[in-house]
Amino acid sequence: MTLTQLEIFSLVAELQGFTAAANRLGISQSAVSHALKSLEQELGVELLRRHGAQVELSDIGQQLLLRARAMLGLANTLRQEAADARGMKRGTLRIGSFGPTSSIKLLPRILQHYRAAHPGIEVHIDEGPDRQVLQWLEERRIDVGFVVLPEERFDTVALVEDQMVALMPASHPLGLRADVSLSDLCADPFVLTEAGSCELVSRLFSAARLTPNIRYRCSQLMSTLDVVSRGDGLTVVAEGSLPDHDDCRYVKKPLTPTVSRRIGLAVLDRRQASPATLAFLKLAESLENR
Repeated sequence: MTLTQLEIFSLVAELQGFTAAANRLGISQSAVSHALKSLEQELGVELLRRHGAQVELSDIGQQLLLRARAMLGLANTLRQEAADARGMKRGTLRIGSFGPTSSIKLLPRILQHYRAAHPGIEVHIDEGPDRQVLQWLEERRIDVGFVVLPEERFDTVALVEDQMVALMPASHPLGLRADVSLSDLCADPFVLTEAGSCELVSRLFSAARLTPNIRYRCSQLMSTLDVVSRGDGLTVVAEGSLPDHDDCRYVKKPLTPTVSRRIGLAVLDRRQASPATLAFLKLAESLENR
């Protein structure tokens, strides 16, 4: 069993195909097939089931994939620790990001300083909903991810805090109030944004024993703003995720009682994090504390 075989197996599982994995790795499809066949023969189990151009993991394949990613992660850490001894001239950092707050307002500034300090580190960025970033961390698909705190499952570093606000069309009667409660938002159609603080918003209503009238689920904040602006619903979002410019089509109101949101970075285990990851955490924390 080699790390190359495990890397090929992990990538085929992620991309769900031999051709896609071969293209990503820059090798032939036959080389991918041979590597996986050799791995299955050595382990004595079927890892993948072929369905034409598509593949799916067997039950044992699902279990071994987590082990393979853990081994690949440790191997990457070893390489980067060696690179660190040479001045961290080489290495890879995989970052998971969600929503405008992290992808637009936090990450660019951190990356600007990080690339200046460590130009040899290759940075990969994956974007998805907040719950997806948590899954990527657990599956070791990324080294570090932006998360809504608290997250007890991971080692975390707090970065920023903002407030949750209610959004409504400019003509809505609630727009005349100084603030609104969660119960005020249950009568109208509700828009749930799944890109950023979906889990936090759901927990807020659940803790208050309230059920919003969810009519729309939007994967992007801009889609949510468009639905609200058209007068088709209300929503709750983080103030820090909103565009910097004012939009006369909708109004924002603070919630009562006030609800804060904290954004931070998370790693699966700081003790096993690579030097490139630790450097990113340290830099992000220092920038936000200035």
